[in-house]
Amino acid sequence: MKQWMLFLFGLTLISLQGQEIDTLQVIPPETEAFQELSLNPKYREDQFYLGINFNLLLNFPEGANQNALSYGVQGGFIRDIPLNKACTFALGVGIGYGYNSYYSNLRALQTGDGYEYVILTNADSYKRNKLETHLIEIPLEFRWRNSTRETYKFWRIYGGAKFGYIVGSRSKYVTDEFVDSFNNTDTRNFTYGLTMNVGYNTFNLHLYYGLNMLFEDGVNGPDGQQLEMSVLRLGLIFYIL
Repeated sequence: MKQWMLFLFGLTLISLQGQEIDTLQVIPPETEAFQELSLNPKYREDQFYLGINFNLLLNFPEGANQNALSYGVQGGFIRDIPLNKACTFALGVGIGYGYNSYYSNLRALQTGDGYEYVILTNADSYKRNKLETHLIEIPLEFRWRNSTRETYKFWRIYGGAKFGYIVGSRSKYVTDEFVDSFNNTDTRNFTYGLTMNVGYNTFNLHLYYGLNMLFEDGVNGPDGQQLEMSVLRLGLIFYIL
């Protein structure tokens, strides 16, 4: 976690330094490149992103709850496609990677018939219990910003959707005596949800609301309750040209 924070902080500093450079000022006016930029004022923004978020699970079965800080990280590339001459409106289509952890008292047990889920009632009997997922993600954004070619500090509102495919899912239960860790195939492979990223300059708020369940249909928890948890993510996202 600390390594991710240092990595994000370093890239943020690089971004801040790069945003102070005026493209037209560093190109001599007599060159063809300067003339081409002057005749073609369109430009692209925010084509790389990094983010860190906190994960909330909604609709837990009765008696289950989150009991530690669940976090996630995301990063990737978005192709910025301006829609108007001023480049204040654009589409963003990209690809990226996401890691998410979910700490709770809902433990998965591997059995001969698949998986069984029980509620851990004694918090002192274990150190941590979590489910983690690794995803390939495809963000799709409709973008508004009040930037110009010469202005790199601007307001932005990016709304849209994000589609994900889980390429790895693992349940892990840790006590002082042993560790129980295994791949959990009960999670839903294909995920999708609504996103909203709002902010100014480097720091922007990130929201993701999942529209489908984390687990596959028909996966039952304690007392036969179907596991219908969905995901809400809140965090920060950093954009880099």
